[in-house]
Amino acid sequence: MKAFVTVMPKTGVLDPQGKAIEHALAGLGYHGVGEVRAGKVIELELAETDPAKAKEAATEMARRLLANTVIESFRVEVAGA
Repeated sequence: MKAFVTVMPKTGVLDPQGKAIEHALAGLGYHGVGEVRAGKVIELELAETDPAKAKEAATEMARRLLANTVIESFRVEVAGA
């Protein structure tokens, strides 16, 4: 079973990578783009077959290691194998 953990900077936290992308897009002529926030997606292959247990395990992994919960938020999605 696969779990996808999406980690993003919390609202109000400085996001220099997002700002750099925002400016680069404007430089390429994409002027209709508003604020850009950059994050990461972590794909986990889990042995667990129960979707609820897989989501619980991935959530614990995100909370303990994958996201810095002081400045980042995260979302966990689970997909069947």
